[in-house]
Amino acid sequence: MKKLAVLTSGGDAPGMNACLRAVVRYGEVKGYQVIGVMGGYQGLIDGDFKKLSLEDVEGIVAQSGTVIKTSRCPAFMTPDGFDRAVKNARNQNFDAVVVLGGDGSLNGALKLSKEGINVIGVPCTIDNDMGYTDFTIGFDTAINTVTSLLGNIRDTVSSHDRACVVEVMGRHSGEIALNAGIASGAELVIVPEVKLPDEEICKKIKTSVESGEKCILVVVAEGAATADAVAKMIKEKLNLDVKSVVFGYIQRGGSPSANDRILATRMGAYAVELATQKKFGVAVSSLQNKMVAVPLVKAIIPKSKFDKNLYFINNDLSI
Repeated sequence: MKKLAVLTSGGDAPGMNACLRAVVRYGEVKGYQVIGVMGGYQGLIDGDFKKLSLEDVEGIVAQSGTVIKTSRCPAFMTPDGFDRAVKNARNQNFDAVVVLGGDGSLNGALKLSKEGINVIGVPCTIDNDMGYTDFTIGFDTAINTVTSLLGNIRDTVSSHDRACVVEVMGRHSGEIALNAGIASGAELVIVPEVKLPDEEICKKIKTSVESGEKCILVVVAEGAATADAVAKMIKEKLNLDVKSVVFGYIQRGGSPSANDRILATRMGAYAVELATQKKFGVAVSSLQNKMVAVPLVKAIIPKSKFDKNLYFINNDLSI
């Protein structure tokens, strides 16, 4: 029987389980025995494998996280760890290995591909920072979660006539900050893609205060600055009552949105389809709502899709 391995790697993203479910169920339809690699690349190094049945993925479409676990695996980047992973993959005679994860995970998939392992990548990251695809699994849920949390904070900030700086995830990408900021009507969004001097930040906030706004909400991506630093700067220069909040891991959790469940299902099924067509060394991409296979060597090239025009429109709207 043909064997299809699947692993989830790096940071978890809502929708990973929905994608896993699609790989297992569609894999069954296509005649594959689907094997879960437990704990990401570490499981490949340790040989920690589990045969996945239809029963194993029953009801997980609505669950966040990943039932086959994940990890960030420094050992995979060492010669010994990588050699063990390749050896285990070969010994298992996998027809293909489907890797669910972000840019680091797909870089790992490319390394395996160069060693002759048949690999297919699926983009799963809340940051939506992979430029080869319009959307990554987990992004839609994350911005909905952050938007809801920002709404809750605005209620309190409005009651006290104060300002609040909220830090959201995004080491190299302002996608979450921008989209959730727009959806929540934030007065200012600070992102890594646009350098905003302290003077500009203060000018924007001062304008909002002078126009009569009592509640000032600033959203900052973690890769641009920390909420504490921005709040301290605003307080010192404008003498405002400013609080800071860091959302942290709460952004990763929660049941995946309908959009993420659908995207994950389509991507998982398409990964299996690519395996049946023996198209390896590729990553699944959603471009203009169509599933497309992109070579891994191109998928891992950093490519910003940040919409600066939308960013500046939001700044103009938030007067």
